[in-house]
Amino acid sequence: MAWTRDQMAARAAQELRDGFYVNLGIGIPTLVSNFIPPGMSVQLQSENGMLGMGPFPFEGEEDPDLINAGKQTITALPTTSYFSSADSFGMIRGGHIDLAILGAMEVSEKGDLANWMIPGKMVKGMGGAMDLVAGVKRVVVVMDHTAKGQTKLLHHCTLPLTGSAVVDMVITDLGVFTIDKDSGTGMTLIELADGVAADEIKSKTEANFTVAPDLATTAA
Repeated sequence: MAWTRDQMAARAAQELRDGFYVNLGIGIPTLVSNFIPPGMSVQLQSENGMLGMGPFPFEGEEDPDLINAGKQTITALPTTSYFSSADSFGMIRGGHIDLAILGAMEVSEKGDLANWMIPGKMVKGMGGAMDLVAGVKRVVVVMDHTAKGQTKLLHHCTLPLTGSAVVDMVITDLGVFTIDKDSGTGMTLIELADGVAADEIKSKTEANFTVAPDLATTAA
């Protein structure tokens, strides 16, 4: 058994703190907006110039003029503000965003991140990912543990990097890892998805990691 996309997003939402300014990447991270704890004040920021995004709209209530950086329709809040993309990147590059929750194609045991290009496939660019991992105070990656049977947690990333030693936490459908980039202790498994054993994670992970002595099992 493994976590669903919603359960992974709910686990990522546990990393939010009251008063945080947060940027959500496309894919699973966008679902985090639906799991912000009641009473918590979190401002969601988007590269295309919006601060204070609400959850996704209900069907039939979409406003085509309100979109996030991934071109998904979103909702506004009474506190929402709008500004240019240049101002948005000024917030990111200036270190004013507390947390970025991003998707990934590969993460290395040292916290390297590859999340923007697969060689041979047409892409329009990495968007704001490189700025985010360089300017945001903390980076959490949410992704499936494997793709087409191949692990996405590696000794070294094989795809072009978005950033080197930038990831602080990885949440997959099988469990949660922290990465201590400063001390060099690397990746630590701190939590298992409900019904998942540590041995299963070891068999599906190339990256070296240690198991926390207080390893937890949580149904997100």
